[in-house]
Amino acid sequence: MINNIKSVFSIKDLENLSGIKAHTIRIWEKRYNILEPIRTETNIRTYDLASLQKLLNVVLLNSYGYKISRIAELTTEKIALLVREIISEKNSNNHALNAFKMAMINFDQALFLNTYTNLLSEKSFREVFYEVIIPLMNEIGLLWQAGTISPAQEHFISYLIKQKLLINTEKVQILEPTRNDKVFVLYLPENEIHELGLMYLNYEILLNGYKTIYLGESVPIESLKDMKKYFDNIIYISYLTVQPSRDAIDDYMKEISTEILDANSQIWFLGRMTEFIDSKSLPETISVFNSISSLVSKL
Repeated sequence: MINNIKSVFSIKDLENLSGIKAHTIRIWEKRYNILEPIRTETNIRTYDLASLQKLLNVVLLNSYGYKISRIAELTTEKIALLVREIISEKNSNNHALNAFKMAMINFDQALFLNTYTNLLSEKSFREVFYEVIIPLMNEIGLLWQAGTISPAQEHFISYLIKQKLLINTEKVQILEPTRNDKVFVLYLPENEIHELGLMYLNYEILLNGYKTIYLGESVPIESLKDMKKYFDNIIYISYLTVQPSRDAIDDYMKEISTEILDANSQIWFLGRMTEFIDSKSLPETISVFNSISSLVSKL
């Protein structure tokens, strides 16, 4: 069977994955022999998976206080051993973030699950999500835009995160709501399929004792109207990652306001596309949040 997993990386890929500028990587390589690039026939530097893993370990040690000159004296095996020895509360999040990225690149389910299990032995699910998964989601978006990872790799890691969200959501779903003054309806607009953030909000709202109706991805406005037949005092929540488009978002706000909202309902938006909303023209029934934590604090 042919293995087509990406195994060769450009220096730009290394910059995107490690957070270290390409210029600095070149200095480390030239001055300290931290990495050994593979040269193409046209003399362009490329790097293998082992180089990527070593660089991530070097970056972690450097952030812990080890000087590059000292790290350069160590073998690759000794560097990896040191990383395992010094992982602590201070830097376990960074180590886990790197491990999740390696799992994504290699389609390595076991590495993802082992890393997640180790995190969960030290932290609550909420802490894992806020401290590691949200930064990972942010990086995934940037890595995909830069072409460092493929859509397949993004889907692979997203599915594993979804599994953990569903498992933890089910634990709170079986509890009877303790707060009945409002109902939350969670959905994504048409052609929007990035639902990890919305799934986590569903978990948080349930954890806070409210009833939720989770409609999921690509929901037309017409379908939202049905909710008013069954519930009063609705707060709709939507996560706008790529849809509606920049040009269409203000028209979407107007349509939502006209077709869905009334004296007994509100809608809360968050996500990357909200930066293009004309906030000055929004009615009081529409709120925009700049992060998951800011929305959760409003519950």
